[in-house]
Amino acid sequence: MSTRSTATEGEREHLPPMGKVWLLPLYDPFSRLVGAERLHRRLLGEACLQPGDRVLETGCGTGNLLLLAQRLVPGVDTTGLDPDGAALARAARKARRRGFDVRLDHGFADALPYPDQSVDVVLSSLMLHHLPDEAKIPAFREARRVLRPGGRLHVLDFLGENHTHGLAVRRTRRDPQPDADLDAIPALVRAAGIEVASVTPVQTRLGSFVLVAART
Repeated sequence: MSTRSTATEGEREHLPPMGKVWLLPLYDPFSRLVGAERLHRRLLGEACLQPGDRVLETGCGTGNLLLLAQRLVPGVDTTGLDPDGAALARAARKARRRGFDVRLDHGFADALPYPDQSVDVVLSSLMLHHLPDEAKIPAFREARRVLRPGGRLHVLDFLGENHTHGLAVRRTRRDPQPDADLDAIPALVRAAGIEVASVTPVQTRLGSFVLVAART
């Protein structure tokens, strides 16, 4: 199986997966060290993917979530989009080694290069905090545009301000998460015109997270 890639360098600035370009080689080892696959499995468990589903991950990075989806649900149609050409190149190499057919495109979440109503499921994993505030609602509006009627959006990200350049900063028991933090991402999803179905806080050694499931 082949990996199709249209990755090119764009002119817009973006925050690299590890915050700094030179740290990219550490991204996959770091992800394994902190157990990021457990979070990905949790996200995919909520997404309930089926063979034949057209799945788009915005901000796919080095492809870990999409490759896991291919392992767990053979026959799923996966596309990953990311503004980081170097991360996409790593994702393409990993997909080729594993024999997975994954489409990888260079682009930004708030300007998706896909037709209206062309996707069954949009996934966003630890990507939203990389976007500037003014791009977050437009990114969700783009997700709504490309989702078919009844399509699903699943978002995993840090809870509140519990991160620094993509790396978790733990809170102590004296610093609990307020309800406002839990509703921050759902509020953005609703503002984009998507119905929120569930909001689930998740606590791991990596930090505090929230899973948001929504439907068009």
